[in-house]
Amino acid sequence: MPSEITARLKADVITAMKARDKDRLGVLRQVQAAVKRVEVDTRSELDDDGVIKVLVIYVKQVRDSLEAAEKAEREDLAAGARRELDIVQPYLPAALSDDDLGAIIDAAITEVGAQGPKDMGKVIKTVMPQVVGQAEGARVSAMVKSKLVG
Repeated sequence: MPSEITARLKADVITAMKARDKDRLGVLRQVQAAVKRVEVDTRSELDDDGVIKVLVIYVKQVRDSLEAAEKAEREDLAAGARRELDIVQPYLPAALSDDDLGAIIDAAITEVGAQGPKDMGKVIKTVMPQVVGQAEGARVSAMVKSKLVG
């Protein structure tokens, strides 16, 4: 089943070309290339979940670049990375609130019967597939830890 996100990306590339928006066009083409690379590697067409996973990896790389640019005090590079994030972010699902993420984690703790910090890996393994693109791994890990320790 073709991805709706991929179709939206394609339409937005055409719109950016017509508008002569070089920044937006460049970023969208990079995202399309990343998706295509995964499709070629796996020899299958990605569905929306697969495309979201690619986008999450892409956004993480851009955030790492942003962090490095800020540490190096390169505001020009940091501004470019922020623009890139602004362009890609709308293709990802909305971030989960702390309450929603907490409810998913509580359900996972009950499901795996977690007793303490030693069961953290089991809980995270259960939670992560449910929150792809909606919560970063570090945030999930910190919340699981606080619930199992505290």
